Amino acid sequence: MTAKYIFVTGGVLSALGKGIAAASLGRLLESRGYKITIKKFDPYLNIDPGTMSPFQHGEVYVTDDGAETDLDLGHYERFTSTRTSQAHNWTAGKIYESVLKKEREGGYLGKTVQIIPHLTDEIKAAFRAASEENDIVIIEIGGTVGDIEGLPFLEATRQMRLELGTENTLFAHLTLVPFMKTSGELKTKPTQHSVKELRSIGIQPDIVLCRSDRPIGKDLKAKISLFTNVPLEAVISARDVDNIYEIPLLFAQENLDGIILKLLNLPANSRKLTQWKGMLKRMQSPRDEVNIALVGKYTGLQDSYLSLSQALVHAATAHSLKVNFVWVDAQDIEEGRPEVVLKDADGILVPGGFGVRGIEGKIQAATHARKHKIPFFGICLGMQCATIEFARNVAGLEGANSTEFDKRTPHKIFFKWRELKGITDLGGTMRLGQYPCRIEKESLAHRIYEKRSINERHRHRFEFNPAYEQQLSQAGLIISGKNPEHKLVEIIELEGHPWFFGCQFHPEFKSKPLQPHPIFKSFIGASYVHRTQRNRSNA
Repeated sequence: MTAKYIFVTGGVLSALGKGIAAASLGRLLESRGYKITIKKFDPYLNIDPGTMSPFQHGEVYVTDDGAETDLDLGHYERFTSTRTSQAHNWTAGKIYESVLKKEREGGYLGKTVQIIPHLTDEIKAAFRAASEENDIVIIEIGGTVGDIEGLPFLEATRQMRLELGTENTLFAHLTLVPFMKTSGELKTKPTQHSVKELRSIGIQPDIVLCRSDRPIGKDLKAKISLFTNVPLEAVISARDVDNIYEIPLLFAQENLDGIILKLLNLPANSRKLTQWKGMLKRMQSPRDEVNIALVGKYTGLQDSYLSLSQALVHAATAHSLKVNFVWVDAQDIEEGRPEVVLKDADGILVPGGFGVRGIEGKIQAATHARKHKIPFFGICLGMQCATIEFARNVAGLEGANSTEFDKRTPHKIFFKWRELKGITDLGGTMRLGQYPCRIEKESLAHRIYEKRSINERHRHRFEFNPAYEQQLSQAGLIISGKNPEHKLVEIIELEGHPWFFGCQFHPEFKSKPLQPHPIFKSFIGASYVHRTQRNRSNA
């Protein structure tokens, strides 16, 4: 069967939740037995989000094949069984780069290269890439209708309907219906103007998703239907919810998936959401709670740690717990005492990151966790900070550091191993994507994974210096996981600590609400044990 396409656009303003809406559509269509995939097309000119500030763009999500992508791909993977790749996230910069490369290579045979058809043809080719084995392909178009940089993507979308027909393409438009306190009513005018803008470029939406802070009544839906030329049943209320995992069920109540299948002329198989409902019930009715201190440098924008926070939620749900996030700026620890800043923490997590700012605060957090036997989880840079802390304060290597933070350090515990190959620039030097790891028997890692060989996703440039392996191991550092090909250290643990775990990879990218990652699950379990023991001792 030829794949059918659903295009999700947004209007009025950005950050309405197109990514979660697209992921929720995917969840519903999978529950009906259809094989789906989801892609993101962003109009900005960066080649990929890899060099963009987390403060501006949120986290960089990493796929198995090493693509640095938009954070919405994380939603796609968490809500559905989709495994994303390089072919699932395209930016205008990436599209333009591909067109210009073809022009330089003579691919257009000397023709004048134009937005239409050359750029739009490239976009359509990207729409179709890696789509053959799917029944339905959901395409999220980033930005807001009316943005000048998004016009080529919307034009390519219009052309897809012309080429494939109405039964093979569907346009869903997410818009805002704001509540005006002064008049005490919801206003449809922004939605009317947004759809008018979309229709002016040749796209008539089949479905309008109306984002609002409260349910939208039938009378208001009828008004939107009349002014947007969208059937009443296809005007969908997308009200705010406390938990993003409620949204597929919210859309199911509006029969959104049934409407989509009818428009795409597909059989309306029965919906199977029992597991999803059970997971959501556990989230909404936890038996207790646990406090996790997340010590980072981008805590001012929590989307910077989106996959991380969601992985903790998934793990807490598996234990029927609620996770309370204690967001700690690492610099606050440098300026104050860790025992004050971290006093309410049942577990301490130091995530990945780049740059020297806040490093000493993260190292002090690791010291605090080690000395007070608090469960500690260090990811990527967090693992490096924990190892540096151990080298300085337990192994006696004064001034130990990473060359990322101190090129003159007397003890280079972490360094760019690719420098050995004569590569000194930043470009192309990261270890990106999925790599294997071999786990030592009878280690904490072995108990967590219950297997010896694993594969996890990486995004880092600096590696553990093998020259210090023996010295640190003799002092009590357990190296429990290594990359089998290059013998690079992947996992560290501590002797005599109830739960101390550092990994060079990013396990948060593989966690799902129905399949919590085993490391996060173990960490939350250990943190809850610590909380229980502390409460008993304080009683």
